[in-house]
Amino acid sequence: MKELPVDQGTRVTLNFALKFSDGEIIDSTFEKEPATLEIGDENLPENFEAYLMGMKAGDRNSYEVPPERAFGQHNPNNVQTFKRSEFSADMVLEKGVMISFADARQSELPGMVSRVEGDQVEVDFNHPLAGRTLTFEVEIIDVEPVGAAH
Repeated sequence: MKELPVDQGTRVTLNFALKFSDGEIIDSTFEKEPATLEIGDENLPENFEAYLMGMKAGDRNSYEVPPERAFGQHNPNNVQTFKRSEFSADMVLEKGVMISFADARQSELPGMVSRVEGDQVEVDFNHPLAGRTLTFEVEIIDVEPVGAAH
């Protein structure tokens, strides 16, 4: 049973770490409880799932993930400028502040203030990790068919 490879229709228990190329950790389960997910449940972006395919319990690996396989390249069209008056007067607007906007479909769209100059507020809607090469470290603990008893 331990020989089942990661594939569609499997539940995977794993430890993972996501790091910048300089080793700074963005997220990690190695010091915590391992994560359990079903392949295809969108808990993990599809591009990251692709790295797990074929791995078996006990396998450990580290992958360099280029921006186009991670969170995309930084897109200058996703940086927009607003007038200060478009925000409530008591809102703190400074570089690095996350603001949640509603898009045309009323779903949440987070943006980060990238620049404030006079009456102009520049907001970057790119994913904060866009344009970055990441290291994806993975240790597979268990692989089960979906629907197997826990």
